[in-house]
Amino acid sequence: MTDLLWTRPADARASLLLAHGAGAPMDSVFMNRITEALASHGVAVARFEFPYMAKRRTTGKKYPPPKAETLAEAFRAAITAALAAPERVGPLFVGGKSMGGRVAAITAGTPLDGAVAGVVCLGYPFHGPGRPEEIRLAPLQQSLLPSLIVQGERDEFGSRAEVETLDVGPRARFVWIEDGSHDFGPRGASPATLKGNIAAAAEATAAFVLAATEPAAEE
Repeated sequence: MTDLLWTRPADARASLLLAHGAGAPMDSVFMNRITEALASHGVAVARFEFPYMAKRRTTGKKYPPPKAETLAEAFRAAITAALAAPERVGPLFVGGKSMGGRVAAITAGTPLDGAVAGVVCLGYPFHGPGRPEEIRLAPLQQSLLPSLIVQGERDEFGSRAEVETLDVGPRARFVWIEDGSHDFGPRGASPATLKGNIAAAAEATAAFVLAATEPAAEE
């Protein structure tokens, strides 16, 4: 059974299952900040760790991440756990930071439980830093669910200038974080702030997630 770390506000109306990035755990500074910001908008957040990261926590050794494609099974197991959890409320969205978001998109390329409503990618790794030729579009193009990509404008894994020239498929939409890096941090001379950028990312994500709880408009 996958261990989940829940943050569930009293006014929660939907849930988001979040996976961590390749090198940091589910309770990293970024993951804590975005979770707290999402909870302030009425989104219940469940975090989990892929087996290699959980093994790091129990052994203290730094195991490297495997290929993203091999982690989809673990993500599906986390979805099953989240759907069954008493903390879960409303539709369930799946997503994650960097690699976690990529694995969520890969997982959404196969049919999932009908309660799973969409994908959220926080800093999608379109390519490795300095390797723009290694483009990773297939998970987004092949996703069976609507996807939100929250991306820093100068993300070294895929900047706005790079990504706006790409075909990400019909189900993906973008929200751009002002002067943001891969962790949404702006440069010192920028009028943007890290706190403001995290807040903007959470607000956009919450709007995407909570829209699934609204009644369908009558034709």
